[in-house]
Amino acid sequence: MAAESEARKGNGFFAKLKSRLNRGKSWLTGDLFGLFGKGLDEESLEELEERLLTADVGVEVTDWLIERLRKTRASAGDSAEAAVGALRDGLKELLGPVEVPLRIDPAHKPFVILVVGVNGTGKTTTIGKLAHRLKNEGHSVMLAAGDTFRAAAVEQLQEWGARTKTEVVAQAPGADPAAVLHDAFAAARARGVDVLLADTAGRLHTSAGLMDELQKIKRVVGRADPSAPHEVLLIVDASQGQNALTQAKEFHQRLGVTGLAITKLDGTAKGGIVLAIAKKLAVPVRYVAVGESVDDLDGFVADQFISALIGEQAG
Repeated sequence: MAAESEARKGNGFFAKLKSRLNRGKSWLTGDLFGLFGKGLDEESLEELEERLLTADVGVEVTDWLIERLRKTRASAGDSAEAAVGALRDGLKELLGPVEVPLRIDPAHKPFVILVVGVNGTGKTTTIGKLAHRLKNEGHSVMLAAGDTFRAAAVEQLQEWGARTKTEVVAQAPGADPAAVLHDAFAAARARGVDVLLADTAGRLHTSAGLMDELQKIKRVVGRADPSAPHEVLLIVDASQGQNALTQAKEFHQRLGVTGLAITKLDGTAKGGIVLAIAKKLAVPVRYVAVGESVDDLDGFVADQFISALIGEQAG
């Protein structure tokens, strides 16, 4: 399975990621070698700066990257190849540290992944894809339907459960989400399940009451196992631009986010928000998603993401 996953990661998934990130007017669409035809001169840097800002990279990261490139101007000279290499190095300095794969610690059984995020980011779909992925890696998985308020949320999770042959623990609509997760944890522990994936209701990061409820859910799980949840996975919609950074900062402050899954990269030609979040929060990016298929979720690999951004072939 591991070899098969690596082969897909290096071929089909990368090709899809590259095509999605460069769909339409991508921030780096166009010939970078043409842009840097005279090396890292002021004209090319100004155009790159405009592209970065248009791509939701944000002022802070754009300033950092442009200044870094200015400092490498002397060594890059007039070479377009060296200029593109300097850009890649800057992107790698940003993204390399957040390439930290999720490891399921067998010492914690069940390993609890609390999945959070605002409305519409794709939490439930990501949970289904992640269940599929974890089962392919050899883990037993259970799903907890903690989104008890959104219409048809439980049904949607149950559909993913049926699709991935994964048991779902659910209660009646309107039930206390913390109680659902408490029961699911007990069931997963009793049955020796490796991973418990817990869905939660989408909420605006500005809603204090709903954020308090998430903290309650986290506390309840912690009472059952003081080390749980073992992962607080925030789902981030790449198409939401700088607002996604604001959301991530608030969720991280309130819950201590330990990992990110970046969704809807197929819905934006930019992808620059990943750079902004990496620079500001330094939280591991566990996964990226580029579509609705069960296989359209894979581990984040910095080199491949950068290659997709700047239109290179996979390394």
